[in-house]
Amino acid sequence: MGVAQGCLQCVKYLMFVFNLIFWLGGCGILGVGVWLAVTQGHFATLSSTFPSLTAATLFMVMGSVIMVIGFIGCLGAVTEHRWLLLSFFVILLIIFLLEVITGVLFLAYRENLDRYAQEDLRKGLKLYNTTDNLGLTNAWDIVQNDFRCCGVLNFTDWFEVYNSTKVPSSCCLELSKECQQTESMWWGNPCYEKVKTWLKENISSVGIFGLCIAFIQILGLLFSMVMYCQVVKSEKMYE
Repeated sequence: MGVAQGCLQCVKYLMFVFNLIFWLGGCGILGVGVWLAVTQGHFATLSSTFPSLTAATLFMVMGSVIMVIGFIGCLGAVTEHRWLLLSFFVILLIIFLLEVITGVLFLAYRENLDRYAQEDLRKGLKLYNTTDNLGLTNAWDIVQNDFRCCGVLNFTDWFEVYNSTKVPSSCCLELSKECQQTESMWWGNPCYEKVKTWLKENISSVGIFGLCIAFIQILGLLFSMVMYCQVVKSEKMYE
């Protein structure tokens, strides 16, 4: 009985510390989301289909979810309540499985997603510089300036927007009165390919981050299940 109680206390403290770190991480991510929303409120999505899908929104949703999960885990560890521990395990398992399924579907339908993203971005161009779309306008200007590119697949994407041989000033190599209508003064690379190249160059960092998240989630699953089993075992011993 003493050994079992000692194991339970050890797992309890490990579970609590793990979830406290998890909860604090969620607070940090939520804080970044709020900071982005306050300081870069005019920077929105490039997508016309999902106008609310911004970096700030993603960070705030992720941070809130992590905080809730961490809180349930901490509460379950402190109270040694088996249903809280089981709830934590089930929620974390569902999220982990959803991540795995999303990753598999992304790899399986990568080409289809590629085409859909290109079409959606081109639709978004038509909202450039229109009423109530300041966020999208700023987003395209930032992307084209930072990546030194023009249009989604080609600078000709902008011709349909302006109904003439013209591009936004963010496509210009150097700002001048004539630059928007002078092809030799535009960035020649398409933005979609430039961003894809940047992502490929940084794929190792993204992969390491993903593996760390997966490792943390697996640890959480192990700690919660071990503690759940120990609590159930202790309860049966006292009966």
